[in-house]
Amino acid sequence: MFKSLAGRTVVVTGGSKGIGRGIARRFGEAGLNVLVVARSLAEAERVAAEIGGTASAFAADVSDPAACEAMAAAAEERYGGIDVLCANAGIFPEAKLGEMTAADFDRVIGVNLKGCFLSVSACLAALKRSPAGRVVITSSITGPITGYPGWTHYGASKAGQLGFMRTAAMELAPWKITVNAVMPGNIATEGLAGLGADYQAQMSATIPLKRLGSVEDIANAALFLASEEAAYITGQTLVVDGGQVLPESLAALEA
Repeated sequence: MFKSLAGRTVVVTGGSKGIGRGIARRFGEAGLNVLVVARSLAEAERVAAEIGGTASAFAADVSDPAACEAMAAAAEERYGGIDVLCANAGIFPEAKLGEMTAADFDRVIGVNLKGCFLSVSACLAALKRSPAGRVVITSSITGPITGYPGWTHYGASKAGQLGFMRTAAMELAPWKITVNAVMPGNIATEGLAGLGADYQAQMSATIPLKRLGSVEDIANAALFLASEEAAYITGQTLVVDGGQVLPESLAALEA
C-alpha cells in the first residue's frame, strides 16, 4: 500500500482542463490540498469546485514571473506551504516552418519551457521547507522521442523541459527534492478532440494497446512520482503512451 499524501499541498498549473484537470482531481481524491492554477479564474474555480474539500483556484499566466510568484504566495498563504508542484501548463498551436513566426515560437517556448522554469523558481523556497518536496513536469513523447508536423516549437519546448529537469534534479537533491517528468502519448483531452476524429482514429491504430490514453493514466503516474515510494527516483522520465513509441512501423503491429 502507498503511504498517504493526505494533508500535503500541490500546485497544479494548467489545471483547468485536459491532463491538468485530471491531475488536480486525482490529487484531490488522494486527500491533498490542491491549488488549481489556470489563466482563467472561472475555469480554475470550476475544477476546484469539482474537487471540493480544501481545493481552491488561482489565476496566473505561467510565462509571467510576477504571476508565478503570486501563485506560490497564494499557496503558502492558504495552506502553509507547498509540497508538490505539477508543472503542467502547456499550449500547442499548430504552425509549420515557413508559416511560423518568431512570435509564435516565443509564445510556445514562453509558456511550456520558460513557464516551467518560472513555476519551479517561484515555488522553490516552499519546496525546500517541505520534508518531501516533489516537482512533476508534464513533458511529452513529442519532441524528446517523436515528431509531428506543425509542432517544431512544441517539440523543442518539451525536449527542453527534460534538459531543465535533469540539472534541476541535481541542484535540488541536497534538499531531498525530486524532479521528474511524465511523458504522455496521445491522450483523450479537449485539445486532442479538436484535431478531429480521423486524427484520433489514426493515432489509435498506431498504439499497441489500440486506444488513446486517459487523463487518469497520466494523473496516476504523476501521483506516483509525488509519493513517498518514489523518493529515490529523480531526474527521470516516465513514458505513458500505451506502447506508441515501440513499433518501427504499422507493419510491426500487424506481424
